[in-house]
Amino acid sequence: MRDGEQTPGVSLMPEEKVWIARNLDSLGVDVIEAGSAVTSAGEREGIKAVVKERLNAEICSFARVLKQDIDCALECDVDSVHLVVSVSDLHIKAKLKKDRDSVRQMAVDAVEYAKKHGLIVELSGEDASRADLDYLTSVYRAGIDAGADRLCFCDTVGVMNPERTYDLFSRLTSELKVPISIHCHNDFGLATANTVAALRGGAAQCHVTVNGVGERAGNTAIEEVAVVLKSLYQVNTNLVLQNLYPTSKLVSRLMGIPVGTNKALVGENAFMHESGIHTHGLMANTATYEPITPETIGRKRQIVLGKHAGRTSVVLALREIGLEATDSQVDEITARIKDLGDKGKHVTDADLMSIADSVLDMQSEARIKLIDCTVLSGNHATPTASLKVTIDGQEVVESGVGLGPVDAALNALRKAVMGVADIKLEEYRVEAITGGTDALVEVWVKMSRGDRFISARGAGPDIIMASVIAFIEGMNRLVQEKNGISAKH
Repeated sequence: MRDGEQTPGVSLMPEEKVWIARNLDSLGVDVIEAGSAVTSAGEREGIKAVVKERLNAEICSFARVLKQDIDCALECDVDSVHLVVSVSDLHIKAKLKKDRDSVRQMAVDAVEYAKKHGLIVELSGEDASRADLDYLTSVYRAGIDAGADRLCFCDTVGVMNPERTYDLFSRLTSELKVPISIHCHNDFGLATANTVAALRGGAAQCHVTVNGVGERAGNTAIEEVAVVLKSLYQVNTNLVLQNLYPTSKLVSRLMGIPVGTNKALVGENAFMHESGIHTHGLMANTATYEPITPETIGRKRQIVLGKHAGRTSVVLALREIGLEATDSQVDEITARIKDLGDKGKHVTDADLMSIADSVLDMQSEARIKLIDCTVLSGNHATPTASLKVTIDGQEVVESGVGLGPVDAALNALRKAVMGVADIKLEEYRVEAITGGTDALVEVWVKMSRGDRFISARGAGPDIIMASVIAFIEGMNRLVQEKNGISAKH
C-alpha cells in the first residue's frame, strides 16, 4: 500500500487505507505495508487506523535506517518495519554523500534499534540491482548479525532481467540463510517476469501492489504474480484469487487511477470478446480463447458486439444475459448490431438487452413491417416524413408532416394504417442507454386500442427510427388478435 500510494497524485485518507487493508486481508496478503510513518501526522493516523483493525496480516511501516523513522513506526504500534538502506555507489555518493562503511553501520544500528523495541525487521537494499554484489552481500550479512528477520532486494529502477534475477537469487538464497524478498519496479515492463524469476530462484516473499500502481511505471502487480504462479507454475499461495478483481476495482476507485483497458487480467478487455471466430470457439469450449475462466479472479466474461459480430457471437451474448431467441430473431438482432457496428459503435450489454427485448417482443409474423423511412427537417421547413411499410404483405407508401421529425414520421405511419385508426399514443419517452453523442437511445411508448393498453420500445442510434420501431412494435401487438387491417391502394 505504501509504494502504491506513492503513485503521483494519490493520497489516501485514513478510512480509505482501512478499506483497502480490509480487502487485502480478505485477499490473503501476508504483510501489508500500510505507509511510511515518518511522512506526516495524517499518515500515522492512517497506519494506526489499519493497526486497530486487528487484521490477520502483519502490518508494516516503511522506514529509512534512521532512529526518527523507527520511532514514528513504534508510535503506530505496527508489527514490523521495512528498513531501507541505499546500497549502490550511485545512491551512496550522490544521495547520501557517505561512504560504504558508514552506510553499512547505519543499517546495523537501525536493525539493532528496531529489534530492541520488539519489531520484526526486513532489511532492504535500495537500488540493489545496480550495487556491487560483494558489498550488497556484506550489508545483508551485517544486518543478519544485527538481528534482521528478513532481507529484501530492490530493483528500484527496474533494470533487471529474468535471467539475471534468477541467477542472482539462486546465489543469494544459497548463501544467506534468512528469507529474502524481491521488490521490482516496472520501468521496462519486466516487473512480473523478474518477480517470478526471483521466486523460482528461491525468494520467499515478493513485494507487490494492486493493479501494479506505484511510482513512475509502477510496481509488480499482485494479480499478475498470483495468477501466473497458479496457472503457469502450479504453485499455490494463500491468496483468494476470486477476490483479485473486486480488490482491483476498489483500489482503482479510491486512488482515482483507471486501470488500462488492455491490462492483464483486470483490464476491461481482459475477458472481452468480439471476433466471430473467437466467440464461435468459446461456444464449443471457453478454453479455446481464454487461458483461465474469468470467474477464477472474480470476473465475468463479456461479449462485445460490433461489425465483426456473427450469429454465433450474438447467440453467446444473448446466453450470457439469459435470453434465448429463434433463428429469425437472432438474424434480426445480428442485422441491427452490424448496422450499428458499421456506424462505428460497439454494442454494450445494456444496448444488446434493449435491442433483444425490442426484437423478441415483436411477433414473428408481424403484420406491419417497416421497409423504409425518410424524414426532412430544417430551420424554416415543415418536418416531413415519407415511409414504406408492408401490411399483411402488401406494400404501402405514405407521407406526413408534424411539429418535429418524430411527430412527422409517426403521423405518416398512422396514415399508412388507417384500418387501425383507433390506436392512440398515450405516452412517449426517450432515454439514452449509454453516454456520448453517439449513444444508443431507447424509445418507450404506451399505446391503446379501445380498453387495451400496451407498452413497447425501440432502440437505435437514430431517435426517429427508434421511435418508428417502437410504434410499429406496439401496433403489431395491439392488432395480433384482431382482423380487418387492409392495405391502402
